[in-house]
Amino acid sequence: MISIQRADERYSADHGWLKSNFSFSFADYYDPKYLQFGPMRVLNDDSIAATEGFGMHPHREMEIVTVVLSGILEHQDSLGNRAETTWGGVQRMSAGTGLFHSEYNISKDEQLDLLQMWFMPNVKGVTPSYETTEFDKDGLADVLVPVASTNGVEGKVAHLNQDMTIYLSEPSAGKPLTFTQPAGRKVFLFVLEGDVSVNGETKLSVRDAARIEDVPELTIVSDGGARILLIDLP
Repeated sequence: MISIQRADERYSADHGWLKSNFSFSFADYYDPKYLQFGPMRVLNDDSIAATEGFGMHPHREMEIVTVVLSGILEHQDSLGNRAETTWGGVQRMSAGTGLFHSEYNISKDEQLDLLQMWFMPNVKGVTPSYETTEFDKDGLADVLVPVASTNGVEGKVAHLNQDMTIYLSEPSAGKPLTFTQPAGRKVFLFVLEGDVSVNGETKLSVRDAARIEDVPELTIVSDGGARILLIDLP
């Protein structure tokens, strides 16, 4: 089964300094169709104006992954961490028993674009932690590159307290990209740039999402080249 959520079907919020698109119920937006997908609970597609951001606020019992698409994100938290992340970097925060953090666009003139994703952990009560990792942004062509996973690699693949993997890829025009979906697992596919088809039938354009279940193998093809996010979930 492949369920499509088009980009213009997402909930949009415009606060001036912050423009958001929600793929799941979040804050004041509620849609019973989009409460969660497996342990995936949030995907927010945010644009933050220069010098703006979110002040210190709390989180607990959630795995939070942020992929910066353009601009520079500054993170600070109650554990004493401070980091700057841009395209090519991922930040992961395991909120566990609880912590506070802030996120700001530290540029004076450049917009910050990012994806923030929340996942329910497979174990509760862990000690809060934070890390930043880097992937080879020039090595995404025609391969699925893991950027966060239960099998983390220090400095390269962020570690998650959940049985899942987040991949990034840039399929070249006309070159198939294949992913085998083990029985009983789910795939969330999100198009960041360009357009793709899935198994020769389902067409996805920029910022469209597909929630995929019980499809043993996925063949993803782009006519003109694309950038995608693929998440393997229990």
